[in-house]
Amino acid sequence: MPSIVYISAMNFPARLALCLAFACGLSAAQTVPTHDDLDKLLTDKGLLDRISEAGNHMQNQASELVVGAMGFLGVPYRRGGNSAESGFDCSGFVKAIYAQTIGLVLPRSAAQQAAATQTIDKSELRPGDLVFFNTMRHAFSHVGIYVGNGKFIHSPRPGAEVRVEDMGLAYWSRRYDGARRVQTGSAPNP
Repeated sequence: MPSIVYISAMNFPARLALCLAFACGLSAAQTVPTHDDLDKLLTDKGLLDRISEAGNHMQNQASELVVGAMGFLGVPYRRGGNSAESGFDCSGFVKAIYAQTIGLVLPRSAAQQAAATQTIDKSELRPGDLVFFNTMRHAFSHVGIYVGNGKFIHSPRPGAEVRVEDMGLAYWSRRYDGARRVQTGSAPNP
């Protein structure tokens, strides 16, 4: 009698091994590959290099985003602003950074940016991810770019400039609305 395998209860390497086993034509009755078998299969098919390249590409994009964002420190806030020349509001800043550094066009408002991106847990935050806050008594009213170590860069409010802040400060931690990840190549055009 075949056993039922609950894929969602398995850890990622086990799920990947099982999926690869089925993709390579192994039947459910055959043994699920071990980590050594998985490594050999990935190497033989040239997939290990592709996975490594994809990881490096994502890390490079995140670095580009953060470095690009840091280049705008000190640019003044301007409601509706979306350029260094005119100033930025929060979502205009995020939209400009993504467009200029990696060529992705994000929607204009913070709420639209939240809706167009993948929800992630705070513990999964990586540089380049978006962090959202409730600063105007409604969800996703403010957005910034996570830079690492619990800090984010944003264009905060009238009279202020683009700056880096600590998410652990009481003001931001009370208003934290969640984190999102932009899926490269899948961000919709507004």
